[in-house]
Amino acid sequence: MAFELEIVTPERTLYSGRVEHVRAPGIDGGFGVLTGHHPMVSALGIGELRFREDGGQEKLAAVNGGFAEVLRNRVTVLAETAELADTIDASRAEAARGRAKDRIKSWQDPEVDMERAEAALARAINRLKIIG
Repeated sequence: MAFELEIVTPERTLYSGRVEHVRAPGIDGGFGVLTGHHPMVSALGIGELRFREDGGQEKLAAVNGGFAEVLRNRVTVLAETAELADTIDASRAEAARGRAKDRIKSWQDPEVDMERAEAALARAINRLKIIG
């Protein structure tokens, strides 16, 4: 049996449709959702959101933080940012990884926000991992 999945970012609704299962990157570890799952809310980390559409096609998305709510056979993902795998620009992601690495190499520079640079690197690596 399928249930509704909606993936929303501050800019747009990335995906809305019926799915058979969802696997999401919770901050305390990944979790899966099937039809009939108990209600829950989970904070999301940086990672892979995997879902199978009703009818069989598996899709991947790069998710960068946010929350997932499971309620009455509906999963709503409110992501800080998210991209479906088939829309990720590999050269842009590679350039972002390079910029983040350069900032991290400059760790002694007081202008460099290390936490932000490390998060940018993790996001870029996640995007590259999603597209293989």
